[in-house]
Amino acid sequence: MAEVRPARRKLLQALIVAAAAVPLWRYLTPSRAPARRVLRVERATLPSEGAVVFREARVAVMRRDGAVFALDLACTHLGCTVNVTPRQLICPCHGSTFALDGTALTGPATRPLARLEVREDGEHLEVLL
Repeated sequence: MAEVRPARRKLLQALIVAAAAVPLWRYLTPSRAPARRVLRVERATLPSEGAVVFREARVAVMRRDGAVFALDLACTHLGCTVNVTPRQLICPCHGSTFALDGTALTGPATRPLARLEVREDGEHLEVLL
């Protein structure tokens, strides 16, 4: 069998190291954050003491005591979509209840619903998802 020359051996070693490093490159470089989606809501559609529910986006935009906020309707127990009622938010899967401000009242969920960032844009509200 022919003997491999040192220069050729170094080239082969460099190619092997490079081939192993290419898949690792994505773990060694910072990833770009995914673009955030925006839900636009007309301010006029929001009742003075109530909520507008966007079922597909799993978001409720609420006005309570003059403050406007948005809640992620994914239950903090196992992620089911909670139902909005005039008195509280109820998870249909396991019975967790939440106050209208999102705080957990009864379990199995123990953490409050996530609040989403709301920006004012003239006659619209923008909810960052």
